[in-house]
Amino acid sequence: MGMMKEFKEFAMKGSLVDIAVGFVMGTAFTAVVNKFTGGIVAPLISLLTERFKFDELEWVLRKEVLDATGAVSTAKVAVTYGQFLTAVIDFVIVAFVMFMVIKAINRMKTAEPAPPPPGPSNEEKLLMEIRDALRK
Repeated sequence: MGMMKEFKEFAMKGSLVDIAVGFVMGTAFTAVVNKFTGGIVAPLISLLTERFKFDELEWVLRKEVLDATGAVSTAKVAVTYGQFLTAVIDFVIVAFVMFMVIKAINRMKTAEPAPPPPGPSNEEKLLMEIRDALRK
């Protein structure tokens, strides 16, 4: 029973719960950014280029070859870099938003006043008394 109690204490620590909540929020936010990039950014880029769908950008290394019956005899080989570019855009958006959130949180934190300098120790006080006595 002792191990279960330790595990419960560990799992209910504030920092662990905060991390779990942050992870869930981050996952949800990433899903929103993915939809934003796929539904808004990619079509706008496609509209500007007027040639292709952004997600379907690819570099064909070998074209598909059909035989006499119309069946595929050699499959197409392509590097699909459009999906990679979409993922990079998603990452940049998420990273920028997280940067702005952290920056705002840091700005809201109040700077703690510097602690007052410590007073002289007993030894220093004694030395100051001796110095003052010698000056007289």
